[in-house]
Amino acid sequence: MTESLIRNKPGMASVKDMPLLQDGPPPGGFAPVRYARRIPNKGPSAVAIFLAAFGAFSYGMYQVGQGNKIRRALKEEKYAARRAILPMLQAEEDERFVKEWKKYLEYEAEVMKDVPGWKVGENVYNSGKWMPPATGELRPEVW
Repeated sequence: MTESLIRNKPGMASVKDMPLLQDGPPPGGFAPVRYARRIPNKGPSAVAIFLAAFGAFSYGMYQVGQGNKIRRALKEEKYAARRAILPMLQAEEDERFVKEWKKYLEYEAEVMKDVPGWKVGENVYNSGKWMPPATGELRPEVW
């Protein structure tokens, strides 16, 4: 299609003879351009989130404290039971020690019978203090 048919000007000699045709706004103007950020208010506010997190943390710490109280009571009960049976256990250990000590003295007397001046059961260190034997010293089954 030629320009002369579009502009209704038949027989133009030059492009300069064409009338100016410029685009413009529609009647009444364009709709306003929205350029501002408009973020919708969805969900809880920051204060509500903070309070919910603080409440959850506080409840959790309360539960930890309650668990500590229960655990402390159970531990105290266990220690009380141990303290209650300690004298009986000590008496049993003392009885076992006396039996083993007698066996040890008999063995020492048998081994050292040929040594002149040897006194069975006498401390060789001469410190004047009685010291209980080291753990397991009188327990041949442990050696």
